[in-house]
Amino acid sequence: MPKAIVSVTNDLYTDNRVHKVCSFLHKQGYDVLLVGRKRRDSLPLENRIYTTKRMKLLFETGAKFYASYNIRLFLLLLFRKVDLLVANDLDTLLANHWAKKFKRKTRLVYDSHEYFTEVPELTSRPKVQKTWLRIERRIFPTLETIYTVNDSIAKIYSDLYNKEVKVVRNISPLWQPKELRSKKELGIPENRNLIILQGAGINVDRGAEEAVEAMQQIDGILMVVGDGDVVSQLKDRVNALKIEKKVLFYGKKPYDVMMNYTHYASIGLTLDKATSLNYKFSLPNKVFDYMHTQTAIVATDIKEVASVIRQHEIGEIIEPFTSDNLASTINKLFSNNSRLEGYIANCKIASQTDNWENESQILAEIYPKVIEK
Repeated sequence: MPKAIVSVTNDLYTDNRVHKVCSFLHKQGYDVLLVGRKRRDSLPLENRIYTTKRMKLLFETGAKFYASYNIRLFLLLLFRKVDLLVANDLDTLLANHWAKKFKRKTRLVYDSHEYFTEVPELTSRPKVQKTWLRIERRIFPTLETIYTVNDSIAKIYSDLYNKEVKVVRNISPLWQPKELRSKKELGIPENRNLIILQGAGINVDRGAEEAVEAMQQIDGILMVVGDGDVVSQLKDRVNALKIEKKVLFYGKKPYDVMMNYTHYASIGLTLDKATSLNYKFSLPNKVFDYMHTQTAIVATDIKEVASVIRQHEIGEIIEPFTSDNLASTINKLFSNNSRLEGYIANCKIASQTDNWENESQILAEIYPKVIEK
């Protein structure tokens, strides 16, 4: 079987986009190896239909981490027989690019999950940002196959580098739960209005702080399912406001378990702020997770997110975004059951068109079937 090596810098546990792509490659006939890293707090991975490898590194953050990861990845790629390399985001591209130089018959594909050089962690550190920009400007023009997560980011890259950039949105598969646990099993309070904020990137400028503040005015429960840079501060703020019974933290969960929590919520939050170009043009996968569990969406006025919500009429857009406006919007939805139920019904309709089964048809153009399985 032709061999594919897919690389990413995270610990593989919650990266559902990469999992979906690897599963697709397996179905297309590839022997797939997914390479990531293992952190001190990494949870065990469930069994998958492809092979995984998580590398232990001396450093977990900063320049030393990225340098050591790319050196280790380059050596791994160099000494493996491989027909297809898939680099996920700019932080894996350098190692893949150099490995490709030694493996000229090997195909390299670049999957850009975000506008990497404009993430807040880089825009606040101009010298580091310039380093990543130099890497991008050196390698991007040499790439033959590129795809990204939405039209806005595709246009930026296409205009910058005069390259064709395809779009494969990070859409959820049609949701068919392997197991639907009860609220009691999940630790969810009964007979309460439920709101959810989910994801692996609960970070600064993504609205979590305002969501916590808003809960002072809302008769309901906010479930925070996931992790990120601001979670510890959120917990401190919840304690300071004495709303521990209104904001519940469940931590990172496997995708299928996380979707159980989302299923029980009436409203899902996606609250990115346009403080960076990356967030301004983002389209978080939680938008489609909410859609597929028939959870009405309350969102900030981010271009790609607002477009999906307005197209399908599946939620409310807050403008301007403040904790007071967020509380008012949620309270109005909870008091207007017919409006809320209308959004929920539209989510079910939208999921029949906006799903991974349809979106992966674009992947079939990028990765044609190599072996009939």
